[in-house]
Amino acid sequence: QVQLVESGGGLVQPGGSLRLSCAASGGIFTMYGMNWYRQAPGKQRELVARISGGGNTNYADSVKGRFTISRDNAKNTVYLQMNSLTPEDTAVYYCNGDLLLLGQLRNYWGQGTQVTVSS
Repeated sequence: QVQLVESGGGLVQPGGSLRLSCAASGGIFTMYGMNWYRQAPGKQRELVARISGGGNTNYADSVKGRFTISRDNAKNTVYLQMNSLTPEDTAVYYCNGDLLLLGQLRNYWGQGTQVTVSS
């Protein structure tokens, strides 16, 4: 069964950095567009960063210049490097993306990883 598993979350002080990873596993597939979303308490889930199959990237205005999304297709893994973190970045971060498996393109979500920015 194909699944996306996030890791790398945790507690960090303001101004610090974290790198999130999202590993896809469970079959023979091809990753297409991949995304990182986040959801803070009491707020709607929002798109943070996106990377296409060809490596083109887009970012939410709130994270531009601080976050970098990247991918390693050989490892079936997507990363989110987060720098200059602020308390407003506190949220559960979710990996999402389209995977081609047995001729079918399907959208998958990870279970989320908590990021807390606090002193």
